[in-house]
Amino acid sequence: MALVEITPQEYDVEIDIVYATDRNFTGAPIYSRPACYLHQDAAVCLKKASLIARRQGVKFRLLDAFRPQEAQRALWNHTPNADFVANPDFGSPHGRGVAIDLTLLDENGKELDMGTGFDEMDIKSYHGAEGLSQAAESNRLLLLGIMVSAGFEFYDHEWWHYQLPNARSRYPLFSDSALPVAMMG
Repeated sequence: MALVEITPQEYDVEIDIVYATDRNFTGAPIYSRPACYLHQDAAVCLKKASLIARRQGVKFRLLDAFRPQEAQRALWNHTPNADFVANPDFGSPHGRGVAIDLTLLDENGKELDMGTGFDEMDIKSYHGAEGLSQAAESNRLLLLGIMVSAGFEFYDHEWWHYQLPNARSRYPLFSDSALPVAMMG
């Protein structure tokens, strides 16, 4: 199978799949099961990124990864804002298993200041946004450097989102049925 499960032990990451909780912009769980999968190509890059992060004294908290097409449709139906939510008719890099949403933790497991929260649909979430604290800007640049060095590219409207290059042309879309155990219930 092209999708592989990402585990804290194997990838040295913390996992907090926000869309399996009510702590997301919809206010309700989208997934019935918190699971973290990536396409095997993205998983290789994540492992490399995790090693680079550790050398910098930080660790990742993964907030979302593979997102079934059914979930993308639910997010779009709630908030059809193409700056922050991919139109499911065209597919999302998340639906291909090659995108990941994440943040950085310090050596004590505390989230670093990124200037906005995850999924905050605001211009302050953009890479290079003005008006951030120096610490938040430095933390975003650290995350950016780690992820790009490991083979990911960034999405300029979301400091937390990284994906493999040419995702839409290189990788197929997956539905919930592609998983060994469904995420959507």
